[in-house]
Amino acid sequence: MTETQGLGRIEKIDDLSKAWPHESNDFTPWLAEHISELGAALGLELELQEQEAPVGSFSLDLLARESVTDRTVIIENQLKPTDHDHLGKLLTYAGGYDANVIVWVAKNFRDEHREAIDWLNRHTNEDAEFFGIAVELWKIDASRPAPHFNVVAAPNEWQRETKRSVQTPNKSERNLRYQAFFQELADALTERGFTNARKARAQSWLSFSAGHGARVLYGAVFGHQNTARVEVYIDSPDQEWNKNLFDRLMEQKDTIESELSGLFDWQRLDNGKASRIAVLHQGNIEDDEVALDELRNWMIEKLFDFKRVFGPRLDELVT
Repeated sequence: MTETQGLGRIEKIDDLSKAWPHESNDFTPWLAEHISELGAALGLELELQEQEAPVGSFSLDLLARESVTDRTVIIENQLKPTDHDHLGKLLTYAGGYDANVIVWVAKNFRDEHREAIDWLNRHTNEDAEFFGIAVELWKIDASRPAPHFNVVAAPNEWQRETKRSVQTPNKSERNLRYQAFFQELADALTERGFTNARKARAQSWLSFSAGHGARVLYGAVFGHQNTARVEVYIDSPDQEWNKNLFDRLMEQKDTIESELSGLFDWQRLDNGKASRIAVLHQGNIEDDEVALDELRNWMIEKLFDFKRVFGPRLDELVT
């Protein structure tokens, strides 16, 4: 027997109705439940905000948020090949929600619609990104069908970076240092399975979903006075809900601090909407590369520690 004789045969299943008989009743709810898998294909960390979100007399299939950059994401899906009707809806919904990330999911993309997505990416600024995603079903021998998201149209990052350099020539050196620092952090966390995020922005923080929508985030932040931090950031629209969650975590302060080493800073922030729980470390983006590498490694370690210590507690407390 040769080495390859024990391998299976991969087969693509053309009939998507074998997995999702009905688009709105089956596929859209399934996509809502598996939005993190779609995010992984896009290189984004997505959080579902609303299903069948209203846009005038129409309804958007899925409204989401990209947790790392807090951008608005709209997703329109269909189980058939792309058509002009859905392209028009996609643009209507993008305008209705002033979306930053626009995602069209379909069985497959006609050439003219893929070119339309590419044209939009070429002729819009960096605040809008358009994606075309073909949803596929595959199986190996007699296995159950498995879904696969195939990115068929996406922003050309080289073109976008060229545009940014022309459109934002005055972007500060400090902001560029933030972007480089956090890009390496995001890359390391993605490689280790902490997040799907692949792109950092030129800002002094990077945040990740704690698994409870947009209400609770893990963050890595450069603060003031040469202090950096890793934090749990509680920031729902409801101030009372935020303070109540903070207080319930505060009741476990001694236990939490015994499970997490570091200099803690519990900030209820009574005069603001949000609250945070942070562990502090000395650090400034102007530090040398050796110090920044040490700080980045510390942030990675603490983010995993926060997920281990706070994750089960948030699962219990957040409803």
